[in-house]
Amino acid sequence: MDELLSTFPVLTLVRFGLVGCIGVIVDFGVTFLCKEKLQQNKYMASCAGFCLAATGNYFLNRAWTFGSTDPDILLQYGKFLIIASIGVGLSGLIVWLLSEKLRVNFYHAKGLSIVMIMFWNFALNSLYTFGG
Repeated sequence: MDELLSTFPVLTLVRFGLVGCIGVIVDFGVTFLCKEKLQQNKYMASCAGFCLAATGNYFLNRAWTFGSTDPDILLQYGKFLIIASIGVGLSGLIVWLLSEKLRVNFYHAKGLSIVMIMFWNFALNSLYTFGG
């Protein structure tokens, strides 16, 4: 067990989680600003929030979480966005399955989905995007 813990990148996971929390704040903040203050369509506002949060998360994760120096930023950013987009879809599916099919409270389903997708995003970004 000690050997497993020594090879698991705990600090990297914690940093990834903190960046994710910042992303949630950006996502909700931009969505609120666009929808409530700029009177934009709620779906467009949500899309803008996701896009800005994902972009900020990419740069924070690149520099702080993974310390990447890969010069091909556009390819790396594209990989990150693909993983994030798939994660959004999986999150919706998990929430739907848990809340509609298994009758789990919606907010409990949402919370479980967030944790599951964080590990999905971390694993794939570690292996695929940032070559960890």
